[in-house]
Amino acid sequence: MPPNRGKYYYMDLNPELKFSNGRKFTRRSVLEWGPKSCFAQDNLYTYAEQGIENIDIERFFFGEIDREGLPAVNMFANFTNSDVDKKLLENMVRYMSVQKLRTPKGLGWVSSISKNKNRYLDLVLMQKIQYMFCTTWVECIWQIADTSKSSVGFIISDNPVTVYNRECFPGSRDCRNFNDPDIRMNATHTYFPLSLNKILILTNLSWARNPYQNGKKLRPNPGLYRPTMFSFADIQTGRSLNTEEVIQINYITKTRAHKYLASPEKDWLYPEGYLSSTLWNSFGGGYLFMPEPRDLYMGGEVYIGYEGGRSDAYSAYGHRPWQPGFRDAERDKRDARALDRFKAEFARLNGPTWRGMSARFNQKAPHVDSAEHHAWLLSEDREYRAKKRRNRNR
Repeated sequence: MPPNRGKYYYMDLNPELKFSNGRKFTRRSVLEWGPKSCFAQDNLYTYAEQGIENIDIERFFFGEIDREGLPAVNMFANFTNSDVDKKLLENMVRYMSVQKLRTPKGLGWVSSISKNKNRYLDLVLMQKIQYMFCTTWVECIWQIADTSKSSVGFIISDNPVTVYNRECFPGSRDCRNFNDPDIRMNATHTYFPLSLNKILILTNLSWARNPYQNGKKLRPNPGLYRPTMFSFADIQTGRSLNTEEVIQINYITKTRAHKYLASPEKDWLYPEGYLSSTLWNSFGGGYLFMPEPRDLYMGGEVYIGYEGGRSDAYSAYGHRPWQPGFRDAERDKRDARALDRFKAEFARLNGPTWRGMSARFNQKAPHVDSAEHHAWLLSEDREYRAKKRRNRNR
């Protein structure tokens, strides 16, 4: 919330129909409410035990997660490439995972997979699966972007951890009712506003390397519960979203909300009125949430040695040495070709200035390609497009 403001504009996407004195009317869709009143629902986590209401889940389970989540969110909202805190990373992904499950939409999804009508059992299941998104997110490319080039900030919704897949349109089966696209689909991005002006965007490595494949196919090694590795040095920072990009993100937030939105500015609640197109797969030319591919590389295997001689190894997709896929020469060759093509296309679309970078090269953002290297990328892009035209005309 901006300084000197105490209330949000709070939007009900489906306001109730009310009756009073024999007259029918619809409640106002936008009200000005303080933060404590927004996204508040009584007894959402309460269940009856022998006729007595029990709020232990809210008090102990969510209480701990919220206490540990706050400093984690603050660290990433103010992230610098020198920040390395494994515990805060763990708290962050756990907080986001539970935040995705604990909402009315999330609990509706939990109920749909449990197929029972017992709220208590759904709450128990939610706790059992609280880590289900963490492994996939840790293996994503992390990007922290800001709104320094935008006159608009981020709105928030009652589905605060938002999932977007450009190949899963709002009316598709993957998006109906309580559903979201599977986060393990190649083209699925997860994003989470960290503040009014900062956003965390997570992109599957398989998609960042190769956006020319089937976006609904599951990424390599899609298992949900397993150990994995994370490199703070690979977090991309320095991307500044322009006004159109922020409005597009706000439109996605609004479309994927369950019932409520909040914003410090009323106009921001109507992003559809400021977009030339709301075509789902056209945002950002199809690459709205993409990290900077010129900062990416092939490989990514991690080898760890311990005292006593024990060692561990992980592929870029989290495979262990004994698992199929730890080494896949055909996949790596295909992805390397795709990544080279994507880097060239990105150079044409965005110019020589990168739109974000990691700390791996010890360079200050923004990074600008030399004129010679940029010209070479453009020539590569022309060749890729000419080859595509030749293949299409055969």
